Amino acid sequence: MKAGIVGLPNVGKSTLFNCLSNAKAQSANFPFCTIEPNIGVVNVPDPRISNLEGLVRPERVVPATVEIVDIAGLVKGASKGEGLGNQFLGNIRETDAILHVLRCFDNDNIVHVDGSVDPLRDKDTIDMELQLKDLETVEKKLEKVKRTAKTGNKEAQKEAAVLETIKAHLEASASVRSLELSEDDYTAFVKPLQCITAKPVMYVCNVDEKAAVSGNNYVDQVKQAVAPENAEVLVLAVGTEAEINELDDFEERQLFLEDIGLEEPGSAKLIRSAYKLLKLQTYFTAGVKEVRAWTIPIGSLAPQAAGVIHTDFEKGFIRAEVIAYNDYVEFGSEAKVKEAGKMRVEGKNYTVKDGDVVHFLFNV
Repeated sequence: MKAGIVGLPNVGKSTLFNCLSNAKAQSANFPFCTIEPNIGVVNVPDPRISNLEGLVRPERVVPATVEIVDIAGLVKGASKGEGLGNQFLGNIRETDAILHVLRCFDNDNIVHVDGSVDPLRDKDTIDMELQLKDLETVEKKLEKVKRTAKTGNKEAQKEAAVLETIKAHLEASASVRSLELSEDDYTAFVKPLQCITAKPVMYVCNVDEKAAVSGNNYVDQVKQAVAPENAEVLVLAVGTEAEINELDDFEERQLFLEDIGLEEPGSAKLIRSAYKLLKLQTYFTAGVKEVRAWTIPIGSLAPQAAGVIHTDFEKGFIRAEVIAYNDYVEFGSEAKVKEAGKMRVEGKNYTVKDGDVVHFLFNV
């Protein structure tokens, strides 16, 4: 599962990517510094796995991860191929969620591609280009479906009606994610289109150090503008986070964070939020060989969760032995959990909960 970092050129995308992944994507003060997308596999900060490690003392620990993609900056006209438009739009189509970076700080020494700082204008630029590209996709599909609908094909007629609704929505400068459709219609007709604006989005307001905790007027404007979207807005001093990342000593990092009023790096909060944005959750396996966090979509049944470990686990699934995370921590070991009667045996219809500690029994 991938979350793509998008935004206008030179708003701090690559610097943010470096903060998240500890990779060293090129970051410089000129537009289109990033051309090819950078991809980083990022550990999801989770104190639960550290707590399980302390109780089990395994030989190794494997945290959950999420892929973060730093994508080339977008400019007006990208939907028609301007700048790196076609490449940008192709890259973003391959991601599962969008981290939209908006510049929310003043600094005359850092060039803005449009000459001034205005996060709402920047947001509208990105939104419009993505909507125009989706409109192009929908119109092409609609043209084909209409031909089939004219023959009397009922399914094609239904699809054409849905596509007309999407087309009108996009023409009204609205993103597909805000369109209310039945789950069946969405799955049958919208999902195959791979619309860019159907992807869930989180807005990252890139501020200066002074605004790292409480934000500023730019951030307030963004929050007000995106309120109808029900999207999360995160405030992050990306440049400051980059400076903190350069410190090797953990205590120095913590002192730096405390000085600016933060309990943890904002990047850690962003990674966890991206994980939720992708509708993912974690379950654990815990033994002396390994404590590992496994990533599954929210709502996964036990066999599907088992299949993440190995396809044979899903094919030959028999049952799952499940311990709630809080019970594991309270009693301190698997043996004591069993003694207390807190281990549950669950079957194929069990929906795995976030934080479950699970053993799967299978036979192939």
